[in-house]
Amino acid sequence: MKRFLTVFIIGCLASGLLFAQNKVDQPSRKIFAYGGQLQKEFIQQVIILTGKTRPRVCFLPTASADSPKSLLMWSTLCQGLSLEPSVLSIWVNSSPEQQTFEEQLMGMDAIIVGGGSTLNMIALWKAQGIDTILQKAYRRGVVMAGGSAGSLCWFQGGYSDSRPQKLSIVAGLTFLPFSHCPHFHSEPTRKPLYVKALLSGKLGAGYACDDKAGILFLDEKYNRSMSLDINNHTYFLSVKNGSISEEMLNSTIIK
Repeated sequence: MKRFLTVFIIGCLASGLLFAQNKVDQPSRKIFAYGGQLQKEFIQQVIILTGKTRPRVCFLPTASADSPKSLLMWSTLCQGLSLEPSVLSIWVNSSPEQQTFEEQLMGMDAIIVGGGSTLNMIALWKAQGIDTILQKAYRRGVVMAGGSAGSLCWFQGGYSDSRPQKLSIVAGLTFLPFSHCPHFHSEPTRKPLYVKALLSGKLGAGYACDDKAGILFLDEKYNRSMSLDINNHTYFLSVKNGSISEEMLNSTIIK
């Protein structure tokens, strides 16, 4: 009986140590979402978040249909920064020497998603299996980032200009369990629509960003806000007692 108890206790201790070790080894999951267009300072923050001196950072311009303008902007902004930049284009012609999308993305330290049509981007990602690859990379600790469509995509959903005539609600990848509103004050129709959707229950509580402000999430929880100036902010909006509660979050100026 004593021998059994000794073996049992040792086994429990070993299991506990193994569990603790696995918990320590598990990388932090990081998402840096900002309200508007990509900025050099935002790329620098992504570099810092990787913890590496020269990280491999991949830009996904899917939302702009891999437009030359987006590619030129990415190339220009990366000049002078300590990173190994690359681009994932999904408009490809098959050839044996190509890497798969998974091989390209899983080899990155960070992934930055550009702006454009959120609805079309996510539809194309799902058709190509990129949504699943992104989730796998995120769970492995690859830093995720982006603005406009590139921020909305990580959340449960929010308003997008991806359909004709008017803004409409588009579902995101749900890496973050909140709704989201980019361009919060830069586009006059954004905030009223977002508030109305929260009050009606079409969207749940969530975070909003002005164009030059962003939020860092660690393991799906709010960590801190950053801004390029004192005029751009981030916010948390929810419904309390039938009314909107809007909290401006304290931001660190990074410019």
